[in-house]
Amino acid sequence: MMLTHEPIKNWNEMLIRFQDNCRREKLKVTPQRMAIYKALIQTDAHPTAEEVYQAVRPNLPTISLDTVNRTLLTLAEVGAASIVEGSGQPRRYDGGMENHQHFRCLKCGKIIDFHHQPYDNIEVPTNLGDFKVLRKTVYLEGYCRDCNQNH
Repeated sequence: MMLTHEPIKNWNEMLIRFQDNCRREKLKVTPQRMAIYKALIQTDAHPTAEEVYQAVRPNLPTISLDTVNRTLLTLAEVGAASIVEGSGQPRRYDGGMENHQHFRCLKCGKIIDFHHQPYDNIEVPTNLGDFKVLRKTVYLEGYCRDCNQNH
């Protein structure tokens, strides 16, 4: 399996779709939301709230970490971002909403997007009782190319 990912790099189109999504969800399009979303989509590093905060703070010096945290959670709730959680790791965020999966390096902690089409259609077990599945994700762990060569 080859790890590939082709992110959308048309920032203006993504920002317009984000604004439309906010309006559809009855959210105000604020400078804070725009800056946080822009910081999120312009990286493939899957940043933490603290990292997003550090990225937007130079342009919005009065913004708080709490505002960034709450905004990132709101973005996840309305489908403009996703939360990439790993066991024992800080919550990380992903602005890439196209079908893809994640690989986390156990040594350096880097999270890498990849797309393996068969994972897009994972069947949900029918014997889950009263559970309602909202999202299916694939999250692989191992060693990235750099760490694997040194391991």
